[in-house]
Amino acid sequence: MSQPAVPDVAFGTLHVEHSSTVDRVAAELRRAVFDGELESGTPLREVALAASLGVSRPTVREALTVLVAEGLATREPNRGVSVASPEADSVHDVCCARLVLEGAGIRAWADATDEQRAEVRETLAAYIGAIESDASYQELNERHLAFHTSLVGLTGSPRLVAMQQNLVLELRLALAQVDRLRRNAHDQAGTHAALVRLLEEGRLDAAYDFLVVHLEDAERDIAEALGLPDLPD
Repeated sequence: MSQPAVPDVAFGTLHVEHSSTVDRVAAELRRAVFDGELESGTPLREVALAASLGVSRPTVREALTVLVAEGLATREPNRGVSVASPEADSVHDVCCARLVLEGAGIRAWADATDEQRAEVRETLAAYIGAIESDASYQELNERHLAFHTSLVGLTGSPRLVAMQQNLVLELRLALAQVDRLRRNAHDQAGTHAALVRLLEEGRLDAAYDFLVVHLEDAERDIAEALGLPDLPD
């Protein structure tokens, strides 16, 4: 029996606005956060932002909702929206969770597919290329975290990769501020290249130990750069 025809107007109300004003406002606020023009804890007042950007308050409100969803801003009752401020316990917990996920990827290097190993090499090359081209802090941050996510990709588990992506969202603002304050992107590139060399040489235990130290250093750098209290042991 033939199926009844579906009216052509079934999705007639759906539409996509390419690069809407909300998208552009969110992009500008995101850039300002990563470039340090808006520091952690800075209140994001709708009236002031609307006047500065030449847009309406509802547009700013929607853009702020985007940043809150991305973890770059927080909304508190009776206090409004402000740039997110990492907390010491959260940073420590995220780094511990990353070690579990990225460490599993390192252990899986020998059994990973050629494509999965190539992704690690390609994300490292993209990170180094961004550094050499003097890319924005936002792009450096994205390239940096993409490399770490590619390590988890060595496990072949989409669920573990999704978990890693959620974790790095919590850290990307903190890491961007560390790179900006310490101007250490070049040093980070060398560190990541050294980790890949250990993988290529099949020295997986050494690579895992290297990752442990790398993530411990990341915790310390975040705490010092952002003035957080001592992280737990």
